[in-house]
Amino acid sequence: MSFTLAIVGRPNVGKSTLFNRLVGKRLALVDDQPGVTRDLREGEARLADLRFTVIDTAGLEDATDDSLQGRMRRLTERAVDMADVCLFMIDARTGLTPVDEMFAEILRKRAKHILVAANKGEGAAADAGVIEAWNLGLGEPIRLSAEHGEGLNDLYTALLPITEELALTRVEDAPDTDVAVDVDAEAAPDHAPTKSKPLQIAVVGRPNAGKSTLINQILGEDRLLTGPEAGITRDAISLQIDWNGTPCRIFDTAGMRKKARVQEKLEKLSVSDGLRAVKFAEVVVVLLDAAIPFEQQDLRIADLAEREGRAVVVAVNKWDVEPEKQQKLRDLKEAFTRLLPQLKGAPLITVSAKTGKGLDRLHAAIARAHDIWNRRVTTAQLNRWLEGMVAAHPPPAPQGRRIKLKYMTQAKTRPPGFVVMCSHPDKMPESYTRYLVNGLRETFDMPGTPIRLTLRGQGDKNPYKGRKKPGPSKLRKHLGKGRADDR
Repeated sequence: MSFTLAIVGRPNVGKSTLFNRLVGKRLALVDDQPGVTRDLREGEARLADLRFTVIDTAGLEDATDDSLQGRMRRLTERAVDMADVCLFMIDARTGLTPVDEMFAEILRKRAKHILVAANKGEGAAADAGVIEAWNLGLGEPIRLSAEHGEGLNDLYTALLPITEELALTRVEDAPDTDVAVDVDAEAAPDHAPTKSKPLQIAVVGRPNAGKSTLINQILGEDRLLTGPEAGITRDAISLQIDWNGTPCRIFDTAGMRKKARVQEKLEKLSVSDGLRAVKFAEVVVVLLDAAIPFEQQDLRIADLAEREGRAVVVAVNKWDVEPEKQQKLRDLKEAFTRLLPQLKGAPLITVSAKTGKGLDRLHAAIARAHDIWNRRVTTAQLNRWLEGMVAAHPPPAPQGRRIKLKYMTQAKTRPPGFVVMCSHPDKMPESYTRYLVNGLRETFDMPGTPIRLTLRGQGDKNPYKGRKKPGPSKLRKHLGKGRADDR
């Protein structure tokens, strides 16, 4: 059966290390610095024959105000309330602290099932801390070493009776209803998002552009940590939702500053995690701040998404506080066309993450961008179009020999990739390639999406082409050898 396990505890006790161990991937950022994790990160875990959802939480802090630590604590408490089992971790080498005892009392009141784990339990130095964990009164502590993978058998043994109890409770509480079957999967196109293959969306941008606030507004709940401080998000957090009937997995990424300003190791890890999310995404939403749009870093981020071959949607946030909306919109469109010609025709959407205005238009733009990114054009249509393009503007004739465009086909989608068979592809100027790409965008309605156009020669049947002509001395030597052989 499936259940939810939340890993909680003080900062730097090894929660993220255990999370990565259970999911079998390095999803959560891990560093010796305490307080690395801030948001709730979910993953599909596997422990022997158990399959469950594990939640990595921020370190519990003794703060209840509206500070960053206080907001992180409320988010962790929310994870405790929604989880079936709570794994309370302590540092066996440090031993039991007053803060551990205080949080044990809180968990005793809020959690359904509690397990205690004494992490960093390898070696004799952890013996005293494991014994002290008995003082929490939460049962026998599990001696773990998340870094070395020790004690996972004991964790499995402790989880097994709880899972059996949860399974029995769910069977008794389950209503007698017919099972609904999703029959529209076969009727949908191959690229249409489904629950098993949701639409992958990455929201990227500079720090404090409002990425987490925007995703919270889409979700309809405060699932991600937000605030006025820049750089709150560190991990690339993925959330699976149903957005206006479209199954989606949305990645919230860390703000990306200029490379020269990124000095700390932790920020470098956060940025690399966000870049990895861009590579896995299908549609990238580049979120700009309406007050300072199209700064150099915004252009770099948008260009990165285009070079990775992702469908791009540009969203301008904080539109609710913009006084001169019409003039600002005209200036934005002019700057977009001038600064990002490689994304010609990509949608530019104005939104307000705070009020939720413009989210329907953003959803429609993302769906259309995804559809164009998966578009396929038949070979017959492409070759009729190619004849018209060549007739309207013939290719150049370097050294007096006209380049001939003979045949065209679409080799791939996601993004659309086309191959043109021609003579002398190495002599084709870049300007004519851009002419063909722009024609593809306009004729087949593919604005904004990256288009890959490859020119390929058909090869020459002459086997002696390119071979060096023998000189007179070699020729005489070859002829002399032949006469000697005849004798």
